Amino acid sequence: MRQPKDQLLCLVASFFRDHLQRMCGVSPHTVRSYHDTLRLLFIFLADDKRCSVANLQLVDLHVDAIARFLTHLESQRGNTVATRNSRFAAIRGFCRYLVRHDLSNADQYQRILALPSKKAKIPVVSYLEPEDVRIILDKPDRKTASGLRDYALLLFLYNTGARVSEALAVRGVDLSLQQPKQVRLHGKGKKDRLCPLWRETALALQRLPAVRDANPGDFVFLNLHGEPLTRDGVAYILQKYVAMAAKDVPALRRRKITPHTLRHGCAVALLQAGVDVTVIRDYLGHASIATTNRYITTNLQMKRDVLEAFWRRAGISPVRAKPWKPKPELLSFLASL
Repeated sequence: MRQPKDQLLCLVASFFRDHLQRMCGVSPHTVRSYHDTLRLLFIFLADDKRCSVANLQLVDLHVDAIARFLTHLESQRGNTVATRNSRFAAIRGFCRYLVRHDLSNADQYQRILALPSKKAKIPVVSYLEPEDVRIILDKPDRKTASGLRDYALLLFLYNTGARVSEALAVRGVDLSLQQPKQVRLHGKGKKDRLCPLWRETALALQRLPAVRDANPGDFVFLNLHGEPLTRDGVAYILQKYVAMAAKDVPALRRRKITPHTLRHGCAVALLQAGVDVTVIRDYLGHASIATTNRYITTNLQMKRDVLEAFWRRAGISPVRAKPWKPKPELLSFLASL
């Protein structure tokens, strides 16, 4: 039986409207991720078939086409393996939905679901030492409105270890700047958590017009036009002060430092302070302790401390050899030769 031409469109619409949003209640960020992936997929399939996206049908979603699309992501779009796997996870989610709502092509979707994810190298976590963070935090001119905001933002990111999306979502109502000084962060999967604030962080936030004069429902971190900061805006602010700090610490020029680097720096500093890894997991809002354990393998200082402790425990002491001096008899014998 020939399928209606718009069946794919109807299933895509119901997938987003009924399944993702109404049934699963996923976040807007997740919806955008699925949206971007399926848009790229449909454009690729249309180009591959040399037709318009509107003319695509469910039969066009077959395992060979999906495999070519995944290869296209890496070879043509330059996506990393991690991004490729993330895109594939979204396609899998859509195919699982199709299995339940298009039984006539269930076998076709099952073959797509059987495709394996690609193994990727787990990159070493890059983080900033507290000394480097202090130099960066010293660069904003706190006598100006923009400098005060930049200082409060960077200090807040390091203090809380918040993701950029979490920091940008903070509103006045989420802050408690009196005792106990804390902030409510809205994390992934609609999971909220409370993070304590340093006294200096609370004071910096209190000086922001967005906190001091605005309504409790207003966002805390705003641009110069009074609109909420964007992720690109935060990255630009950090890069500006990293470039300034690099004049004092040239090694910073050779590193790629992003807002997430501050999050990693917060985690490593907590670890070095002796905080239990399960507490750090809750502090950062990790879903799994395995994610937090990465910081243990990354932390060079802890590795040095362990090696020193092992050296002392092994009882190995360096051999202090005495310089060799020939005896007088030997010298007399050699002289007589």
